[in-house]
Amino acid sequence: MSLHFTPSETRIEEAEITRFRLWCAERFGVSLPSHDAFHQWSVRQRGSFWSGLWDYCGVQGHKGGTALLETGKILEDRFFPEARLNFTENLLAKRGVNDALIFRGEDKAASRWSWDRLAETVSRLQQAYRALGIGPGDRIAAMLPNVPETVACMLAAASIGAIWSSCSPDFGERGVMDRFGQIEPKLFLACDAYWYNGKRIDVGEKVTALEPRLGVPVVIVEYCGGAECLAAMLSNGRTLEAFMSAHDAREPVFEQLPFSHPLIILFSSGTTGVPKCIVHSAGGTLLQHLKEHRFHCNLGVGDRLFYYTTCGWMMWNWLVSGLASGATLCLYDGSPFSPDAKVLWDYAEEERFSIFGTSAKYLDALAKAELKPRESHRLDHLTAVLSTGSPLSPASFDYVYRDIKPDVSLASMSGGTDIVSCFVLGNPVKPVWSGEIQGPGLGMAVEVFDDLGEPLASGKGELVCTCAFPAMPIGFWNDPDRSRFRSAYFERFEDNWCHGDFAEWTGHGGIVIHGRSDATLNPGGVRIGTAEIYNQVERITEIETAVCIGQDWDNDVRVVLFVKLRTGVTLDAALTQKIRQKIRTGASPRHVPAKIIAVADIPMTKTGKVVELAVREVVHGRPVKNQEALANPQALLLFAGLAELAG
Repeated sequence: MSLHFTPSETRIEEAEITRFRLWCAERFGVSLPSHDAFHQWSVRQRGSFWSGLWDYCGVQGHKGGTALLETGKILEDRFFPEARLNFTENLLAKRGVNDALIFRGEDKAASRWSWDRLAETVSRLQQAYRALGIGPGDRIAAMLPNVPETVACMLAAASIGAIWSSCSPDFGERGVMDRFGQIEPKLFLACDAYWYNGKRIDVGEKVTALEPRLGVPVVIVEYCGGAECLAAMLSNGRTLEAFMSAHDAREPVFEQLPFSHPLIILFSSGTTGVPKCIVHSAGGTLLQHLKEHRFHCNLGVGDRLFYYTTCGWMMWNWLVSGLASGATLCLYDGSPFSPDAKVLWDYAEEERFSIFGTSAKYLDALAKAELKPRESHRLDHLTAVLSTGSPLSPASFDYVYRDIKPDVSLASMSGGTDIVSCFVLGNPVKPVWSGEIQGPGLGMAVEVFDDLGEPLASGKGELVCTCAFPAMPIGFWNDPDRSRFRSAYFERFEDNWCHGDFAEWTGHGGIVIHGRSDATLNPGGVRIGTAEIYNQVERITEIETAVCIGQDWDNDVRVVLFVKLRTGVTLDAALTQKIRQKIRTGASPRHVPAKIIAVADIPMTKTGKVVELAVREVVHGRPVKNQEALANPQALLLFAGLAELAG
């Protein structure tokens, strides 16, 4: 692994994570001479750490006298059992005419919301929600683009203790019902249409079909100029402005609720069955996001935070929480390549992004498009590039430092929907090594276990967390005895959270994620992470994207690599040999696929992840239960029997 970036002594001294370390050392009378010592203390003394974080970040609310009620059981530990707070109150601490939200919708729409406007809209919305009889614990479901109104609707829900749940408007009718049908909302919010890749995509037909199935009032958010028309087509519909019209702006009222009060319901990808409804708490989400934003991303008041995301991905919730650090959120909705590949970098330059967040797939696509923002854009204010969604390959590390900016802190992050945050992520005071995540989050007792549940100092194994943390979910919706919740995370290693990632510590104290452990390949009984193969394949310019699976074959498992080639490229003998040689020399002979097969498309989730498990099921002739979770479900048809036919 090569060293890409080392922060200067000045940068380390001025980092908020350094200030917090020194503050904790003085506050608690402990010696914390280094970040590693700080992390160890944050895990051993979790009560002190999280209590200190509450105070240092100025969380508004009543903390109570107990920070952590330890029971010796990960599922029974309780953080801040006496606390009362409101999530939205902490995000709307600022007022004034400065920007709270900046929005771009491809090249079709743009707007700016001040802190005052955001607070006023939240006030009107919370009054409208209450007038409809919505209160603490009721669900509000939304199928909306990433626009300022969506942020306001979510904050208003949390301000009165309602539970928010959202998806993006590109979800099909079945995908929406598979999610929202389980949680029985009292209100459904939808848009009139949305823009993607330069096209206006109407959702009226879908919304009119969903209204009777959900059986609740529908509010239509204006985006493309058709809200009034769509609202008139519904039996119980109105526009967002009509919904708020009877309510004047006033100072918002913030319901004081327990630390563990439900805030949001997120959904698993659902590519192998009906999505799990994962319930997250207000207090846990707030503290975890404050920690990750302020200390691991060095986000501060007035900084501009951007993350390319839809409202169906947990990163949208993560982005919104940036308001609690006093940052301005830069929202974007639409294709990141419309009208061209420069669109997000034009936005970054014009609005002076401090942090640019995206997916690993986007960075790979930029590299293959040979875009060089370092040469074409002024990025003086950019201090960090964040990546998540899938492991970031060494080739993408090379690309960022060569073609985007040589002195940014590049942070690959891993965690996800299950915890609405990260287990391992960036660290502004540590060096950046190619292909590595810099380390575990503060307060997160991350380990790598072997198959017997023993910690590994080296070698590949299961990523686990051995202690409770505030952002651990409350549980699953409609799982009263928590049996499904226990089975999902705690069955593999008793009293330890098993996340399902195949991981490995590095000699620098960093970590490498080799892919999902349920998608791990096992040829000849040797476990191989798919990310190790993708890291090599992504360096081959002829390949646009790929998916790798293990296929049952001749009483063993063989590795099959499916590749989507760039336009005009053919998978001939020379390219096949080039791929094999690249994998052999870059990974190992065991990683070399038994079969390499060209396909016209690769199925992906709506957040850009390749769906290895779904492809594996189709290749083995087994049904994929929920194709609505895919951005391009028709692509699965390409794989039916394909590997077997290829011999």
